[in-house]
Amino acid sequence: RQFNFPPYCERAQNMKLGTLKDGTRDGVLVVVSKNLKHAIPADHIAPTLQAALDDWDYCAPQLATLYEDLNRSPPTRAFEADFAGFAAALPRAFQWLDASAYVTHVELARKARGSEMPKEFWTDPLMYQGVSDPFLGPRDDIAIESEDWGIDLEAEVAVITDDVPMGTRPEQSGDHIRLLALVNDVSLRNLIPAEIAKGFGFVHSKPSCALSPVAVTPDELGDAWRGGKLHLPLEVHVNGELLGRPNAGADMTFSFYRLIAHASRTRRLSAGSIIGSGTVSNKDRSVGSACIVEKRML
Repeated sequence: RQFNFPPYCERAQNMKLGTLKDGTRDGVLVVVSKNLKHAIPADHIAPTLQAALDDWDYCAPQLATLYEDLNRSPPTRAFEADFAGFAAALPRAFQWLDASAYVTHVELARKARGSEMPKEFWTDPLMYQGVSDPFLGPRDDIAIESEDWGIDLEAEVAVITDDVPMGTRPEQSGDHIRLLALVNDVSLRNLIPAEIAKGFGFVHSKPSCALSPVAVTPDELGDAWRGGKLHLPLEVHVNGELLGRPNAGADMTFSFYRLIAHASRTRRLSAGSIIGSGTVSNKDRSVGSACIVEKRML
């Protein structure tokens, strides 16, 4: 097939995309209105979000047009968006690579378990590969065998990429970011020390994460998206009580541009790879925390 759509970077493509549960593993792609009140199936353009990411240059202009139509006057196929019926924006990802871009949080978390803070953590990003099949939906239960394992939330920002060549440089990385989403990176704190002591990384202590119901294009964020960082507060509640409201753009030691370059140093990333920021954390402690262990440490 040959199409003459302009490259992605030449036209602003504002949109919000999600996945509606339909009993299958990957759900149905939907476009969600700017005010998050309505949604419309987009399976005539691409059956799933992964399919749209696989053929982004063809699908994105059509999805953007559908988004404009939905915001102007909801078409007859539109319905009220009930996020209890939504899966994760991308239910299954080819890779979930989670970083610790807020080094002040890493410092506190290591203190909490009695570990020293290596100096290179400030210059070389930390990153691990976690569970990407599946991501939990925004209202799904988080099933854990025992509360003795020390369940904790970690509120993060994440980017979803297209195909990223191996060896991509930070200055090239922004061209590969297609969408941004929010993540609750579930951590089992009481299992982490024993796994770290083995020197082989997380497995049991990092179960499936929960992903926001909607992923947005960088264009949708306007001036809040700049320099590979999202300059907006991330509001975190636990049982209806505000835990914190740290700004995701402040004190982010490594931008998403740097994180993508780090992730692709020795491998290429397939379209539909998700890279997480790690727990959002600010030096200004008055804004609160985005995870329980940080609040306990403070």
